Amino acid sequence: MGRPIEREQLTSDFILPWVIAGIMFTMLAAIPIVCHVLGATLQEPLPEAQRVLFRTVFYVVAIVTFPLTNLIRHIQLRLNQTMPVDYKAIVNDESIVAQAKKRYLTTIIVSMSLIEVIGVFGLLMFIWGDGFNTLYIFTGLAALGLFLYRPKIEEYLDIIEAITAKK
Repeated sequence: MGRPIEREQLTSDFILPWVIAGIMFTMLAAIPIVCHVLGATLQEPLPEAQRVLFRTVFYVVAIVTFPLTNLIRHIQLRLNQTMPVDYKAIVNDESIVAQAKKRYLTTIIVSMSLIEVIGVFGLLMFIWGDGFNTLYIFTGLAALGLFLYRPKIEEYLDIIEAITAKK
């Protein structure tokens, strides 16, 4: 880029990704609160054998979701940097930043949504008759994932640099 991106611009570009991250964290925090408040009225217990089967499947899916989300995020970040841009339509550096912002926002939404599903597994298991322990485990795993895949300035700046370098 001709000039370095200003701190105010960077801060404003990161408002929406952090709002999305905040919404995801809030939704995740609401799951145990709702379960504590509504408790037994939410539960419709399944037979123990079915619960064990579902719990096992959900644990396997949760374990696989972490590296899969990491791979998908890595691929999206590389695509954000290498996808062609219509440079004829780009009039100034702000157009490049807008492209990078849109691409990075998509990456954040996809990675956070994939991880949020793990928290929903805990809610489902609670509804199906499991205790708070399972709920907390899945919620904790989802919170860890949301932390790991939070918006990062370095990734965003790398996208801007890559798009600018091709110009």
